[in-house]
Amino acid sequence: MIKYLFSVLSLLFTCITFAQGKHQILEKDYKAYLFTYFTGNNVEDEAIHFAISPDGYNYYALNNNKPVLNSKEISSTGGVRDPHILRSEDGSYFYMVVTDMTSYKGWSSNRAMVLLKSKDLINWTSNVVNIQERFSGNEDLKRVWAPQTIYDKEAGKYMVYFSMKHGDQSDIIYYAYANKDFTDLETRPKPLFIPTSKKACIDGDIVLKDGVYHLFYKTETDKPGIKVATTTNLTSGEWKEKEGYLQQTKESVEGSSVFKMKNSEQYILMYDVYMKGAYQFTKSTDLENFEVIDEEISTNFSPRHGTVIPITNKELKSLINKWGSPVDYPSLDNNPVLEGYYADPEIIYSHKTGKYYLYPTSDGFDHWSGDYFETFSSIDLKEWKNEGTILDLKKDVSWADRNAWAPCIIEKKIKGIYKYFYYFTAAQKIGVAVSDNPEGPFIDSGKALIDSQPAGTKGGQEIDPDIFEDPVSGKNYLYWGNGHMACVELNKDMVSIKENTLKILNPGNTFREGTEVFYRNGTYYFMWSEDDTRSPNYRVRYATSSSPTGPLDIPENNLILEKRPEEGIYGTGHNSVIRVPETDEWYIVYHRFSRPNGILMGDAAGYHREVCIDKLKFNDKGEILPIIPTL
Repeated sequence: MIKYLFSVLSLLFTCITFAQGKHQILEKDYKAYLFTYFTGNNVEDEAIHFAISPDGYNYYALNNNKPVLNSKEISSTGGVRDPHILRSEDGSYFYMVVTDMTSYKGWSSNRAMVLLKSKDLINWTSNVVNIQERFSGNEDLKRVWAPQTIYDKEAGKYMVYFSMKHGDQSDIIYYAYANKDFTDLETRPKPLFIPTSKKACIDGDIVLKDGVYHLFYKTETDKPGIKVATTTNLTSGEWKEKEGYLQQTKESVEGSSVFKMKNSEQYILMYDVYMKGAYQFTKSTDLENFEVIDEEISTNFSPRHGTVIPITNKELKSLINKWGSPVDYPSLDNNPVLEGYYADPEIIYSHKTGKYYLYPTSDGFDHWSGDYFETFSSIDLKEWKNEGTILDLKKDVSWADRNAWAPCIIEKKIKGIYKYFYYFTAAQKIGVAVSDNPEGPFIDSGKALIDSQPAGTKGGQEIDPDIFEDPVSGKNYLYWGNGHMACVELNKDMVSIKENTLKILNPGNTFREGTEVFYRNGTYYFMWSEDDTRSPNYRVRYATSSSPTGPLDIPENNLILEKRPEEGIYGTGHNSVIRVPETDEWYIVYHRFSRPNGILMGDAAGYHREVCIDKLKFNDKGEILPIIPTL
């Protein structure tokens, strides 16, 4: 029961944030934060700026604190303010909305906002929406300020909310729904929130927590400041206004924004102390009680009214590649190398394409219940591109439709043509599929290649294939097993077994699964995983041999990869090995519990894993040196 509770609690705060088809953007994959803001009331300062932070506390301006978009190209007034950025529900887009305004024309001079859209945070499309021109009945409209966006689950649409002032009336927070392409507002603006005081309210910021919408806003009563109102239905008009003010300063404030810290239950409320040209940061876990944390915050710029969102390592690298790395920004982590849950990684180098390819188990499914395989390509072992699904058991395989696990692959040049033979586990049997390209599609052979337990073995499963071509003899061997290490020679067609070649190898009592075989300087290396993949102590050992079929020589100190608790690294195992072509540079590819919360998930950590790569080194005797798993 305790393990189950740990599993449920951990999944609540580490699992899916936004779904993207079969893929997920997970909270564990957020590695940094993006702060978008403007810098002042001069025309040249009324523009979109970006800054990044590794921890949500220390921020570094990108592009030397110069604008990342040209205001004159995206606006109708020549300036933009109050940028708000949102990741779409399916994770495929970023939406940004800004006030279309230059303050030197006066605080009641604008009638428009700008809607922006991007797939990568670098390239943006934009559309001006002039409320006065777009919707009739707004002849006395004075201003349109501080738009923001939230996904309304009940409507299934993106709601844009903003304050507007008509004639001598007070500023009121209105809302309208964006169209599907996020290029226009498709509904007429309606009042979203009117405080009981009937006084002006601006700079709305909505946060959903535990089924309750919290609207942070600036009130313009006799005592201006930041307040909050709550509701369970965005468009009901039924808001509960909380007493008191949230700002922790006597200075004038505006432009409040709240964001949740990654892998934490803590929220940050920040607001623009605009008369001092500074921001104040506070923290809370309940969105009611806030504590000032100014002494923990640093910025190398002076922001005005902006927002912060968490971003992935891939997105962070993309921003840095575009705008340069800020001085003193911490070095970037490169592990895990794949975003999302993946395990049992197989890696090859394709001579046909000149790229590396990773073939993992698609993980994150209860009790290893995934039913499809994907592949990823890279030119440098660091940046990986998802090439999509290459084999779907339910669509492509007739003899099994469940438990898609632990594939392996080999590139063969047959009569001058490259062929790729992909061996995979399905329903605790091993099959083979073939393709002309490393990224597929792969065609299944139509039947299981290994479907029964080898004679002389007890228990275990027929899983975890590994394919190896002996560079000495040219023969091809398939290894597999859970509880036993089996080996068999394949025929030249690579899809059938050579009769009477089955052999059971003896790696000792530490063997559990995950055989990996490679050859270096006349020695055959055999690697395997010890313990259970659900265990924090899942780890890798090795043996050597003068033959691809044994016998195995097990070194006295043969443990080469294990957990590193001080870095939150656990469950390191089920590996493959790659050599950089034409070099003696080697790497080990393996999975581990997802960081940082996998260790809290109980057994579920064993099917919520992530893929990492570290260097594999040898001493002068050819012994494998212990590997330090890194970030």
